Amino acid sequence: MSEWKQKRFWKEAKAVEVEGGFSVHLDGRGLKTPAKTSLILPSRAMAEAIAKEWDAQVEGINPQTMPYTRSANAAIDKVANQHGEVADMLADYGDSDLLCYRAESPQELVKRQADHWDPALSWAEEVLGARLETRHGLLHSGQDPAALKVLRQAVHALDNFRLAAFQDLVSMSGSLVLGFATAQNWRTADDIWQISRLDETWQEEQWGVDEEAQEAAGLKRVAFLHAKSFYDIC
Repeated sequence: MSEWKQKRFWKEAKAVEVEGGFSVHLDGRGLKTPAKTSLILPSRAMAEAIAKEWDAQVEGINPQTMPYTRSANAAIDKVANQHGEVADMLADYGDSDLLCYRAESPQELVKRQADHWDPALSWAEEVLGARLETRHGLLHSGQDPAALKVLRQAVHALDNFRLAAFQDLVSMSGSLVLGFATAQNWRTADDIWQISRLDETWQEEQWGVDEEAQEAAGLKRVAFLHAKSFYDIC
């Protein structure tokens, strides 16, 4: 987006139906991505969200206030060109999923992990058909290849736009299971975000809050919630 013109040059941003989907027109002219590809979107809701972002720009264009535009650009310019590689990268999280690596002590943390993480693993078994097993400690221990194959196929089945959103859901939570759980509304996105930060929350309770870490976590939470919103309007 750094290559875009920095000054506002249009009067009206409007969502329009076009061949192949929907787009956003600035004074009747269709938007393009930074790679100069036509911005063709899968839903009117997404086009309207992007049009709203462009309408909200005042004198200059501030990409940081345009998360839907940035996500759509990523789906078209990046994910579409390397869908398989992105899907494989995310599917690999299943073999080292956050939810599977458990503390051995103290007992309160052990119980908290079981109370919040076991239901997510059970959901994945019931809904996705893949059971991942828990381990104690941090050393890697591979999961059942059959379960991983099921999860990998589910990731590869996502279209470019959903995969762009799913990438943030998985990478920010550290869990392939929680990524799917968020996408498929197992619980609210904010609840799942808190579940993904269980270990960090525990550390804060024991040793106090690090302000810089808390600020960084806040930004990640906003991005995580946006990724869910973007996934939903695909």
